[in-house]
Amino acid sequence: MAIKIYISGSSGNKEVKKRQQRVLLILDSKNVKYEVIDIAEPGSEESKDFMQNNSTALGGTISDPNPRHPLPPQIFNDDLYCGDYDMFDMANEIDEMEQFLKLESVNEVTEIADGNLKNGEAKTEDLRENETKENIVPNLQETEVKPETENEETPEDLTADKHEESDAGDAKIENGNEEAPAELADE
Repeated sequence: MAIKIYISGSSGNKEVKKRQQRVLLILDSKNVKYEVIDIAEPGSEESKDFMQNNSTALGGTISDPNPRHPLPPQIFNDDLYCGDYDMFDMANEIDEMEQFLKLESVNEVTEIADGNLKNGEAKTEDLRENETKENIVPNLQETEVKPETENEETPEDLTADKHEESDAGDAKIENGNEEAPAELADE
């Protein structure tokens, strides 16, 4: 299916031009392939009639809230009407562009080369293999970290060393009076 965007290349309405540009910009950013059909080009009367006859939303603008005929941009998926700019913009805001464009979602059907399984289905053998693999992986929290050589210090050794150093450098407090360490008393 091909997405078709009906636009008017010679519209005098600035809002229509901005809307057309925004639709094309968003589709480009989402890597959606589309075909632009300019209903203002000479010889495109048939396309213009198709757009006007098959569009259910009029695409009203601020300057023309109730147009007599649907205003571009109008979006179709082949001959299926998707909507006007306002519907497109809403679908983009709520992240439902695939549904709006009536595209087959990548998540709906996933074909696996050897089984043609639908998304959510799995072979029971594959599930059993995954369960076995998960049970083999060790729990890293339960494993004890041991020094690689005898000369390396354990975390307990390091903690004990820090306590000894901090006791020597701390001032002693007796009966509310501070005594400075010997090194500081001479200064």
